[in-house]
Order: sequence, then C-alpha cells, then structure tokens
Amino acid sequence: MLQAGIVGLPNVGKSTLFNALTRSRKAEAANYPFCTIEPNVGVVEVPDERMYELQKIAGTKVVIPAAIEFVDIAGLVAGASKGEGLGNKFLANIREVDAVVHVVRCFENDDIVHNMGKVDPVRDIGIIETELILSDIQSAEQQLDKNQKKVKSQDKEAIANVELLTRLIAHLNQGQPASSMTVNDDERVRLKSYSLLSAKAVLYACNVAETDLADSSKNPHVAAVRQHIAKQSNCESVVICAQVEAELCDLAPAEAREFLQSLGVDDSGVSALIRGSYKLLGLATYFTAGEKEVRAWTFRQGMTAPQCAGVIHSDFEKGFIKAEVVAYNDLVKCGSVAAARDAGKYRLEGKEYLFKDGDVTLFRFAN
Repeated sequence: MLQAGIVGLPNVGKSTLFNALTRSRKAEAANYPFCTIEPNVGVVEVPDERMYELQKIAGTKVVIPAAIEFVDIAGLVAGASKGEGLGNKFLANIREVDAVVHVVRCFENDDIVHNMGKVDPVRDIGIIETELILSDIQSAEQQLDKNQKKVKSQDKEAIANVELLTRLIAHLNQGQPASSMTVNDDERVRLKSYSLLSAKAVLYACNVAETDLADSSKNPHVAAVRQHIAKQSNCESVVICAQVEAELCDLAPAEAREFLQSLGVDDSGVSALIRGSYKLLGLATYFTAGEKEVRAWTFRQGMTAPQCAGVIHSDFEKGFIKAEVVAYNDLVKCGSVAAARDAGKYRLEGKEYLFKDGDVTLFRFAN
C-alpha cells in the first residue's frame, strides 16, 4: 500500500491531523517540539460517494472502500540535514514514503508555541524545502562519486548517471527542488531511482482556525501559501482545521454534519485531504459491484486491464481473458447493468485497455 507522509515544523498540527485522519489517538499531540519520535502509521479509508450509488444498483449491504496509508513524521527543524533535532532520522522517514502532505500553520494562537517565534507559513515551507534540498545534494554528490569511478570502464549506465547527476546538483544548488527539473522520460525513470526527497509530490495542508473554515480566502496566510505554490509544479493545497477534525472524531455522523454546518461548511477538510493525497500518489479507483458487495479497488493511473485484475489476485492477471467494463456515470444514468448493456454502454475490453477512474468491471479469467 502506498504511503503519504505528514511533515512540517513542530507544533503546526501534524499529530492532531493524523489522529483525525485515522480516527485514533495513536499520535501524541503536545505543545512542544518532537512529541512524535517514531513515525505513526495509519490506514485511512478514501471517501467516495460513488460506492453508495453503486450499492443501490447492486442491492447489497456491504460496501468496502479503497484505502491508503498515512505516516505521521516528527517535526523537522532548520539544520535537519546536518542532524539538528534528530533530523537524519526524520529525513530517512520521509525518504520511505511515496508522497508528502506538508502541514503549514495558518492560524494565530498565543497559547500554542511556534518554534520560529511567529506565524509565517511561506517561511516555514522554505525551511522544510531547504532541508530536503540540502539532503538531496548530499545524496546526489555521493551517487555522483560512485558513478564517476565506473565511468573509467566505459559503463554506459554510469556515464548517463554522471551527466544527469551533474545537472541535478547544479539545479539543487540554485535552491530548486528536484521536482522542478526538466527531464525526458528516460531521465525521469533514472531520477526516481535516486530516491530524492525534493522530487516527491507535495500536498500542502493549510491548518486554519475554525472561524476561517467557511471562507478561507480571507485568511492572509492561506493566500500567501497559494501564491507561493502557484509557481511550483507537482503540488496542490487544501484547507483543514486539525482541531475541528479532532473534535469530529468524538461525534456521531449526524452530530458531525450538524457541527460542520454550524461552521458554514458541508464537508470535512480531512475528506478533501484524503482525496487530494490519493490523487497526489497517482492513484485512481475502479469498482466491482454485485449482490455480495461493492468494492473500490485502487490502481495506478496508466495500468492495463490485466494489471488491474492483478490488484484483486495475481491469478486474475495471469489468466486474464477479458474485462467487462461500464463507466460509472453511464451505469448510474442507465440505472442497472441490464439497461447499460441494452444502451450499448457495457463493453468487453482486452489486454491493452487502460483502466479509467470510475470503471465498473467484471473480469473474465482462466483458472
């Protein structure tokens, strides 16, 4: 299962957010730096209303959503790349995740200590970005040294690596993350093999006060974050109130909806964050729907029909024959599988078919 790591400076709301995401009290949330030392890991369901429409059509009581993992990583500080604040350990934790949820504090509260003295989310983002880039420079220089030794023997892979690593180091030394470097397809694959921290996709979670949820555009800190990341690629932002989300954990669904409505919002910020993280990881969902259950299956965008069948079981991929497929919107519009077939919306797809988000399918395979 792919993982999204929750990072940020100390006391920005990471652990409170993690607890809200996982509906747990797994991560210690305290008003001092480094209250999280070992990373906490939680499996989180992906909110998807489409499942419940399919449930009505299939006539089943069982709905099984897709899921991803979130990792609560302790707060980074300036100098982490040189070992400050247990930095080497925390950077290693970030290296192991597939994408990053960067929590930035966008609320004022004199009772909650900010380790930099005052709230400035763009400055905070810059601190984390700098530490990731500095760590990548160290890693790239070590890999360059290893490959340069192999170049003498005319190793083609080493020659290509030296050329790319030389460009990469120059790019990083300009304070630019690896994600913003222009590369071709071959170089993109090569770049991924270097396990660079600053190459990971980032979702910025703007943690605001509950009074800002109804209209976050009036929050100057949120506006500053959005303006900052508009210049970057491979990143988006969502607005959440970690404290509100933590309170929702203790409420029944009806009470939670009523509480959110009293704040002027209809949906949980955590739901948007989970969906944003899912998208950030390059993931999409297809469905199987029958009398037994409706289930959401996670696949990487760009996967073929046999590969998607393999998500269910490796035998499905090995023995793949065809996939019966109907788009979610077509099925809901028609109201039933039989009606979708009559309307010509139900089709057979072969091994070359690339699955799309929302496909509803039944696989044919040989035992």
